[in-house]
Amino acid sequence: MDRTSRDIVSMPRGGPDASWLDRRLETDRLEYLDRDDVDDLKRKVVDALDRSQSRRYFGAYERFARMALDEVADIPSPKILELGSGFGGLSRKLLEGHPTAQVTVTDIDPAFVAEVAAGDLGTHPRATVREMDATAIDAPDGYYDLAVFAMSFHHLPPELAARVFAEGTRAANKLLIIDARRPPAPLHVLALAVALPFTRLVPLVHDGFISSLRTYSRSALRALARHADPAITVEFRTRRFVPMAAVAARARQTDDQPSGNEP
Repeated sequence: MDRTSRDIVSMPRGGPDASWLDRRLETDRLEYLDRDDVDDLKRKVVDALDRSQSRRYFGAYERFARMALDEVADIPSPKILELGSGFGGLSRKLLEGHPTAQVTVTDIDPAFVAEVAAGDLGTHPRATVREMDATAIDAPDGYYDLAVFAMSFHHLPPELAARVFAEGTRAANKLLIIDARRPPAPLHVLALAVALPFTRLVPLVHDGFISSLRTYSRSALRALARHADPAITVEFRTRRFVPMAAVAARARQTDDQPSGNEP
């Protein structure tokens, strides 16, 4: 492993410029969602997330869908890939929000994929349900107009997170990452102290507590993209009630551009 790879593997979630305190506010402990020995607890977390993000009061799926569709507003019939879709709540909103969008609904968990395929998305004429790893996207270069990875990016360690940048910007013209925002370290400590007593009682709070310790900062996302490919640019979108959103893309050589081998 070369020095650059070692640096990204050991990079703190707060980024290369993280403070002393921020560097200590992270963990390697797994959420229930990341474990294979707690299926009942995992199901409870996924169901709770799906309910909360679908409700009118929270409306996260609808907000995320609007943000995603804004990125392809100039494309008549966009091809959109959702990575880490869970039960497909965001994909449903994408299909509802655009009359001609083609949406590929994917997750790495075969149980989630099977359940989605057996439901309404499995028979939707503009949806394709597939098992897929966000770090190894099974699609040709530039096949999708947009890839969306919502509220799952923090589950990945830095080396795999960098691969998502590489694969997402290879298989799609844009990669939209939506995830929890990493707060300033003093506020982070306060939020963790408030949540800690409930982590043994509520599975969703347990996973939320760990998630906050694994969330990447903006500087970390830039470092991950740079490690994946220096040609990848990252822009951050600011929206009300949207935690953190980053759009990554890389310059593509067009047919009328000379290659590096031409005089």
